[in-house]
Amino acid sequence: MIKTALVFLILSMQIAVAQTRQLAYENKVYQQQIKTVQCYNALKEQSLPVIALKSNEQLFFSFDDLDGGSKNYWYTVEHCTSDWKSSRLSSLDYLESLTEDRITEYKYSLGTIQKYTHYELSLPNSQIKPKISGNYLLKVYEDGDQKKLVITQRFYVVENLTNIAIEIVPSQQVALRFSNQKVNFTIAHQVPIQNPYLDLKAVVMQNNNPQTAVINTKPSFIRPGTLVYNELNSNDFPAGNEYRKFDIRSLRFKGENVQDIIKDTALNVILFQDMNTNKAKYSNLIDENGNFFIRNQEGREDRIDSDYAGITFTLNATPPASNGDVYVIGRFNNFALNETSRLTFDASRKRFYGNIFLKQGLYDYKYLWLDKTTGKTDQTLFEGSYFETENTYQVLAYYKKPGSRWEELIGYSSVSNMKR
Repeated sequence: MIKTALVFLILSMQIAVAQTRQLAYENKVYQQQIKTVQCYNALKEQSLPVIALKSNEQLFFSFDDLDGGSKNYWYTVEHCTSDWKSSRLSSLDYLESLTEDRITEYKYSLGTIQKYTHYELSLPNSQIKPKISGNYLLKVYEDGDQKKLVITQRFYVVENLTNIAIEIVPSQQVALRFSNQKVNFTIAHQVPIQNPYLDLKAVVMQNNNPQTAVINTKPSFIRPGTLVYNELNSNDFPAGNEYRKFDIRSLRFKGENVQDIIKDTALNVILFQDMNTNKAKYSNLIDENGNFFIRNQEGREDRIDSDYAGITFTLNATPPASNGDVYVIGRFNNFALNETSRLTFDASRKRFYGNIFLKQGLYDYKYLWLDKTTGKTDQTLFEGSYFETENTYQVLAYYKKPGSRWEELIGYSSVSNMKR
């Protein structure tokens, strides 16, 4: 009986591991010891990972392994559709050279309580080089076995055949005038697009967050060489509020929003409790639109001498409904709603608590409510939403030539609604 139970437990654990490593075409970490995944155009830290086709631009990709030591990590890339599914192309169609390679750049942490190994990768490189534009998924895995997934990361390769002009205005819907921002844009194209309704898609995102993506398939007006997207009720985004932030560049001295630093066998940082900012008036604060930056004021090399600490978040609020959860989100956790980002409600103190293990640096974050009855999320319940909020918007234009087997990314533009 005991042996049967043990076998069942082992099988259950194997199934759980297999499920967590099932390929998802999104930004995802599949193993708990992997932290601080970064991917951006090397020309600008924490930018959307977009590079121009056949240019000198490169992506910078990195992550930490808290197990330390050195592991045999491999990577490959896969071409995807505009809605992030496999385009089912042969690697010969979209890669110039090899199909996979090993990550050889790594360094061990120096002088940190939490030991880790820092891995880095630049793309394209002499081994892996995309030869067509479009959406791509970078896959990192162990021992050359793609079933042993470690990380998946989206990135974009654009062939600039269009000019995209973006205009951000307050919502034209009366009820949303003071809470939403509307994105109008015009695509001036150099390629002959015979049927824009079938051959072209335009994706709009807010603050580089793929979860906010809206797909546009029908322009409002078609003019020679120009497509106009300004339909009255389309691309209307809740503006939200400026992100909250904290500063743990130093673990000796308290930075912004840090209440206490506890040093023991591990480091713990307690942030000041956050209040519900869903109030009647907007407050102008400078934020980084959800980004994070690894920095260390006491060290020389941020990437390997920055330590890790458990960050305690406290939200002074009560649940807006009986069946739901609160999550703390930002680019540092891919805006993911999982057990790590979920907060626990303390009914006696009427507060939410959570703890996340993060590397030294500067972080933006927000609180989000998930209604488990409807499955809908809401970032405005604890943060508020004001049309004055500074946001960036990204527009990507995808074109599928008649008879072609894949979608090309022929245009990209990113604009802020406010100059600072």
